[in-house]
Amino acid sequence: MDPRVLGGVPTIRGTRVDVAVVLNVMRHGYTIERVLKGYPSLAREDVLAAMAYAESLVRSQVKQPASVS
Repeated sequence: MDPRVLGGVPTIRGTRVDVAVVLNVMRHGYTIERVLKGYPSLAREDVLAAMAYAESLVRSQVKQPASVS
């Protein structure tokens, strides 16, 4: 995230492609290959990194159950 790029929203490193846009098109059925055709500046690793970023945000929001003694 860089406040000078797209107002600081998360983007794919080195691009102006918004992570949320990539995740949104995938939610609507795009495959990684289709995302790469639509966004030729991205690499497969970039799309996987966007997915990993989303997963990390979800995991950080999930409360961990208390351990049972």
